[in-house]
Amino acid sequence: MTKILIALIGDFNAAVTAHQAIPLAIELAAKANGVDAAIEWIHTSTLADVDLQTVLGGFDAIWCVPASPYASMDGALCAIRYARENGIPFLGTCGGYQHAVLEFARNVLGLTGADNAEVNPGTALPLIAPLVCALIDQGGDIEFADQSRISRHYGRASANETYRCSYGFSRQYVPLFDHSDMVVSAWDGDGDPRAVELRNHPFFIGTAFQPERSALKGDTHPLISAFVKAAIASVK
Repeated sequence: MTKILIALIGDFNAAVTAHQAIPLAIELAAKANGVDAAIEWIHTSTLADVDLQTVLGGFDAIWCVPASPYASMDGALCAIRYARENGIPFLGTCGGYQHAVLEFARNVLGLTGADNAEVNPGTALPLIAPLVCALIDQGGDIEFADQSRISRHYGRASANETYRCSYGFSRQYVPLFDHSDMVVSAWDGDGDPRAVELRNHPFFIGTAFQPERSALKGDTHPLISAFVKAAIASVK
């Protein structure tokens, strides 16, 4: 049986619901796809100023998990950049989504001042800014962009997902990404971005919501199943 190894980038905390759910979500998706999946938690503090090929080169996929601010923002950003530049299947949920947007803005668009207002409230470019209304354990409807990869993975044009966040990708800065490889691929009913993806990457998706929570009800989530499939395709 095929075996896949997935790196979970984040600072593990057993009290965090998403950290409880993610291993279950991967297990369910792996079973549905007929593979064995192993996970390894990698603390963000271990990822800055290291040889990332040595640390991450053996993984078939990378998931940057919720519960930011991270111990090391630089560590999280380095891992995301490694996945982006090396074509490694990547999923970022909640904080992982926010940092995927930041990494691309800084390292591809050249917006070196882009920052997270939760960490740096005085930033001149708060790409990640406070939400008008915090979404703490709340569900909401989202619409997928036409022809987006995420819509293909879901197999439908919309979905209802659960959030736990107070910060997100500010809609006023979405135009900075026009004509780039990163596109907003899901929006909520108020017109705020809720997912991003890369056009020219085997699998690189970030979501403001937490699809992993479906595992707490015993459900296999289509996006996580697609992530596992991408990991299978990348097995070395």
